[in-house]
Amino acid sequence: MTDAKIVAEKLLQVNAVKLNPEQPFTWASGWKSPIYCDNRKILSFPFIRDYIKSEMCNLVFEKFPGAELLAGVATAGIAWGAMVADQLKLPYVYVRPWPKEHGLGNQIEGFYERGQKTVVIEDLVSTGKSSLQVVDVLKEAGLKVTGMVSIFTYDFSVATDAITKASLQYYSLTNYPALIELAVERGIVSADQQSVLLKWRDDPAHWKGVS
Repeated sequence: MTDAKIVAEKLLQVNAVKLNPEQPFTWASGWKSPIYCDNRKILSFPFIRDYIKSEMCNLVFEKFPGAELLAGVATAGIAWGAMVADQLKLPYVYVRPWPKEHGLGNQIEGFYERGQKTVVIEDLVSTGKSSLQVVDVLKEAGLKVTGMVSIFTYDFSVATDAITKASLQYYSLTNYPALIELAVERGIVSADQQSVLLKWRDDPAHWKGVS
């Protein structure tokens, strides 16, 4: 079993991922999806939470040894970023979707210095749009964003292309293809459902469900 499959199995164990090609979920974007991923559920399971935290720490330590600052993405990435920063003893900030409407009007919360080599901590990457908006905010603040890590990615081509265009190194603990492969091995979905689930990822914006 690959590391990506081990992480995927942890997500399935705590029902952070639900698969239902016959009765698809509707995302905020309006997209119909046979999968729903909510990594916040992991936070309620101490041993699996600790495992995911350790794996994220290993990923940051291995891929970004020169990291000087970690930045969590609000809201789901805040807890993971804080845990990883604590374990690695690195400074930490988190980034709001938009500037605070009162007080100092901060969008980046925490102390940082211009030029710091920064790694973004995400829980989930779908199209990559919101993640890259955070990258832009950090760069505008004078930080040097060297990369991003996440727990899970749908591995959409639109996200891959956008991240590549942004010249950003990106790594995820697990991904959609690994999850579906594991789900078939475990008998959670059938071989027929597998083809439907994989087809969805090719064009999620226009997928209407099982006909």
